[in-house]
Amino acid sequence: MIVHDKNLLHNSALITEAENLENGGFISKEQKKIIKKTLPAFTSQSNILVRIGFFLLGSFLYSSICSLISLIALSVHDYFLKICCFIFAGIGVAGAEFLAKQKIYRHGLDDAFILGILLNVGVGVFVFTEDFETIITPAIFVALTSFLTYKRYLHLLSMLVFCFAVSAVLFFGMFEIGDIGKSILPFAAMLASGGFYFFTKQRIKNLKESYYYNGLLLANSFCLILFYVSCNYLVVRELSSELLGVDVLPGKDIPFSYFFYAFTFIVPIVYLVQALKTKDRIMLWISFAAIAFTIFTIRFYYSVLPIEAGLTIGGLIMFGIAYFSIQNLKNKESGMTFKPDRINHSNAILNAETLIVASALGVKPEVKTGSPIEFEGGDFSGGGSGGSF
Repeated sequence: MIVHDKNLLHNSALITEAENLENGGFISKEQKKIIKKTLPAFTSQSNILVRIGFFLLGSFLYSSICSLISLIALSVHDYFLKICCFIFAGIGVAGAEFLAKQKIYRHGLDDAFILGILLNVGVGVFVFTEDFETIITPAIFVALTSFLTYKRYLHLLSMLVFCFAVSAVLFFGMFEIGDIGKSILPFAAMLASGGFYFFTKQRIKNLKESYYYNGLLLANSFCLILFYVSCNYLVVRELSSELLGVDVLPGKDIPFSYFFYAFTFIVPIVYLVQALKTKDRIMLWISFAAIAFTIFTIRFYYSVLPIEAGLTIGGLIMFGIAYFSIQNLKNKESGMTFKPDRINHSNAILNAETLIVASALGVKPEVKTGSPIEFEGGDFSGGGSGGSF
């Protein structure tokens, strides 16, 4: 299914780990250069600004090809307008396949053609079906197409589009049921996102192909956000007003309001505690964002203090928490600590032994999917009793 050479994918992962190890001071700059020379890799672009530039260039090339075909085809038959988007999607597939064969990966040019596939499929289905009342049919096709493009090209933005498209299918599918579907939409979204979160978490835990890790991590993080937003009190109350026409009178509240209140307060705290327990940085940032949105939810309906006083007191509290946390953590060497990371990537040590072999011997190493650290036998870190470095 994957169009890219799997050996090159493994090499790209190893080169990334080598850069992390060099930044952490575990290997020298010369060793990193030897590793990069030893391991053949894709033509890619890590600089986001340069990648955006190549994306704009690829978009211009893509649109030029589509415009040329449109000028030729419109002179032949007017029916071309009905199917033009599908033809343009086919051009995107041809361009993405060609760039993949040229070993271009995460470069910017490939982004333009892959995203063009998704855009044209969505617009094409929307125009062909002439269903202007709902977007559930285009969303289904976009979800399927984005999943296939991710599986074939390992394109992270395709995974993000897939998550949004599946969410749209769920939401508009509940709308089709009627008022009952709209009423249970928050609970349906909560259960679906929670189930998909544990599914992706299990897949990450049992993952053997490292090149799927980033996509699964993106979907997993999206589920965390959707889970909180689905039953946030502000979101539910405003959607009830828009979708069901519920007008909350003074002294009244929406159905199950106590559940939504509790959910809005408890979930960010659970995220924060779990992030600190598992040292999950992404969940930690999501918990901070959820706490901020919870405060905004309270301020949206209840003005306890003037905005100036609230911001001042909140700033003082945050400063106090940050100061005392730094004082307690700055001298710790393990666990939760304020000391800077020597390696930003949590899996950077995963292939350290492989990289050292490559840098020392100048040969292409065998790719290892498991962690080389075996503390009981001392195979890598020397932490066991075997002593075989």
